[in-house]
Amino acid sequence: MNAVVIDTNVLLVANQQHNDASPECILACTQKLLWAQQHGVVVVDDAYRIISEYCNKTNINGTRTGDAFLKWLLQNKANTVRVHQVVINETVPDHFTEFPDQALQPSFDAPDRKFPAVANAHLDKPSILQAADCKWLNWWPALRQTGVTVEFVCPDDICGFYGKKFPNLALPNLP
Repeated sequence: MNAVVIDTNVLLVANQQHNDASPECILACTQKLLWAQQHGVVVVDDAYRIISEYCNKTNINGTRTGDAFLKWLLQNKANTVRVHQVVINETVPDHFTEFPDQALQPSFDAPDRKFPAVANAHLDKPSILQAADCKWLNWWPALRQTGVTVEFVCPDDICGFYGKKFPNLALPNLP
């Protein structure tokens, strides 16, 4: 099965809503979203946390790739061949029982915690597609130890973003 959890920034980059993303990154994100629509299974939570974030940051009536992906997702959310919904339990705001590494959870950006929780809650532990949030370079090794993988769609861009954001730190390895 080709299931994936898609971080919101993949939609934003495909929509050209990330000013620093390279043309190669925009193309890669666009291709990933089109692949997901045509061949993949998109995994979201049943409480619509992920879909709500997509709705807040894109335009369902827009014509850009990320907007079209959201519209497709909403049209297919009940089609279990294309979209899987999993239950994640929020014990306090942005803190999930299903988060794969409870020791890592407090250092993870609160709005991003739903993505590893959803991946971990799914039987197949699908990869999380990540485009532009360079902090994930610090988190992917601990997630991988739990069986949750991160696929960096734009490795060159994300490494560049990391160097700018953390100029005094060594660049972490990519998976």
